[in-house]
Amino acid sequence: MGPLFQTDSVWVFTYRLRRRKHQQEMNMAQPTTSVTNGAHFTVTDMGEFMGLDHFTFAHPAVPFEVEGKVFLKERLGLTSAEISLNKLPPNMSVPFYHRHTHNEEIYIFVKGQGEFQIDDHQFPVREGTVIRVAPAGVRCWRNASEEPLYYIVVQAPAGGYQPVGTISDGTNVPKPVRWKPV
Repeated sequence: MGPLFQTDSVWVFTYRLRRRKHQQEMNMAQPTTSVTNGAHFTVTDMGEFMGLDHFTFAHPAVPFEVEGKVFLKERLGLTSAEISLNKLPPNMSVPFYHRHTHNEEIYIFVKGQGEFQIDDHQFPVREGTVIRVAPAGVRCWRNASEEPLYYIVVQAPAGGYQPVGTISDGTNVPKPVRWKPV
């Protein structure tokens, strides 16, 4: 297996210039997000998708920070999945192919238009497109528009879902529904 990340210097240079220009225009400050924990829940408000620019992700195998990506596993205390909120700038591509060893991924596109590749297949994506990729699927995607591409990625162990189903796993709680006034 080759290195996790390969790219050409033109893409990295273009990405860095766009990012620097955008940061200067927005005069960005890091967002303040709060986390509330209860006995059976965790809540966080990440803000609007358009605010994802405030989040950056760094990985040792990637030679620059990725703007517009935030992982939720640690914030929410997830135990069986990873979820990330993502933004891909206009006319940009993820600069590498990747696959997983154990985890399948579900991509949920919430705004924008682009294209997705899995193995030798390429198809369009847009708001409402949902894609499941098996661990061995070689994948890459790009934003093919003048607007940002926003999407959510859910990563979970392939075959790890308990076959009791989401509806049959639930049980009724004999308690009337009441809401406090807002």
